Amino acid sequence: MADGRVVRSVGTVSDRTLSGRQLAALLTPPADGRFGYRELARAVRQALLDGRVALRLRLPAERELAVALGVSRTTVTGAYDLLRESGYAHSRQGAGTWTALPEGQPPVGPAALQGDSGTVIDLALAAPEAPADVLSDALARAAAELPRYAASQGYHPYGLPELRAAIADRYTARGLPTRPEQILVTTGAQQALALAFALLGGPGDRVLAENPSYTNALDAMRGQRMRITPVPVTESGWDSGLVDAALRQTAPRLAYLIPDFHNPTGRLMPEEQRREVARAARATGTWLVVDETLSDIALDVPAPRPFAASAGPGAGEQIIGVGSLSKSCWGGLRVGWVRASARVVTELARVRITHDLAGSVLDQLVAVALMDRIDPLLPGRAAELRRRREALVAALATHLPEWRWTLPPGGLCLWIDLGRPMASQLAAQALRHGVRVEGGARFGVDPGTHEHRLRIPYALPAEVYGAAAERLAAALAGAPAPFADPALPDWVA
Repeated sequence: MADGRVVRSVGTVSDRTLSGRQLAALLTPPADGRFGYRELARAVRQALLDGRVALRLRLPAERELAVALGVSRTTVTGAYDLLRESGYAHSRQGAGTWTALPEGQPPVGPAALQGDSGTVIDLALAAPEAPADVLSDALARAAAELPRYAASQGYHPYGLPELRAAIADRYTARGLPTRPEQILVTTGAQQALALAFALLGGPGDRVLAENPSYTNALDAMRGQRMRITPVPVTESGWDSGLVDAALRQTAPRLAYLIPDFHNPTGRLMPEEQRREVARAARATGTWLVVDETLSDIALDVPAPRPFAASAGPGAGEQIIGVGSLSKSCWGGLRVGWVRASARVVTELARVRITHDLAGSVLDQLVAVALMDRIDPLLPGRAAELRRRREALVAALATHLPEWRWTLPPGGLCLWIDLGRPMASQLAAQALRHGVRVEGGARFGVDPGTHEHRLRIPYALPAEVYGAAAERLAAALAGAPAPFADPALPDWVA
């Protein structure tokens, strides 16, 4: 069996091979359902750009794919020839045919941003503003408590005991019995992810990640020099068979999942599929790092239970849940957490001490005051986010009717299908029209994929989106740009 090594060199082939059946399941058939060689080449190319098929992945043998698709071997041979001619596949005698990108395909990379940012509508940050009245009350309550803590040194590497207990109680209320010693409070969810990756993985270790996925998590994996094995998340969600195959073929040290209103696609993983993924990970000894920062942002469905509550008996020991107050309350309050076994929490705390010793006591006191206000707060937040989502959808339908998307049941963004691979070029042009937006390639495991996608959050006030869509339409039409390149930070949330 191939060991599934994911390699960094563009010219080197991965040991992973798609079977004919697996590739056939990932391809979008033509309208009449019949593949000619041109249609087959186009479908493979689209699956590659969409991230459903990874780069440098061996394609199935021609005869095997022909049987899986019910076409002649000549059709597959012609399609592979077209893919090679256009740069989307390479072949070598004895090594087979593997996926590639043509020369000049735009990779993911930081943009060079200069100028004045005052007129720019920033659509790169998927986080709403703070609920002012609730936050003010929490600040007042925290200020009243602060003198009690100011007499101590102020270091709490595991987090304030009151906050750990409040977070544990909320997990228990949501269906996952949890003790305070199973909670580590962190400086936001990003630190929680970085600590989990640092503890569980290292240079050369394999990690399974969804494709597309949260870009800051992918960057944290790359920072650890881990080898990322991608599994696709499409308009239909996750394919349990592909996840299971990737786990069995590569036996990754850990897997990173966003099952709740996935960022950026907005998909919600069904309960049965969660059990299937947990069983498969347990069979291969793979740790699951589950990002649940968007769990509270349920707009059209009930809020999901914690992943570990769905995993089934015995599966929870290999699951590390990550959450924060950034999406449900405010990103400026840098409070996140890990939910894991007490042993893992202790090991994570040891790693954490080498980074920042402990989090802010004042922020944690504010978080304690907010914890009993979250559930009453959420219905109003959801109603406002639905209104903003409707405003964004209406603005796009008016100014950019050719764009397509699937309305997500929760989360904070639309995953837009532009119909052609132009997202990086459009994002650069949009800046000069006063809109900052992130192309789909920023969220791909492999450079240059998802180039036909944009992620557009609906976290800003509803009245912003008419102007934003109008500016995007002007950028798409190639209208004269009214602004110089604005100076904006090259990061997303």
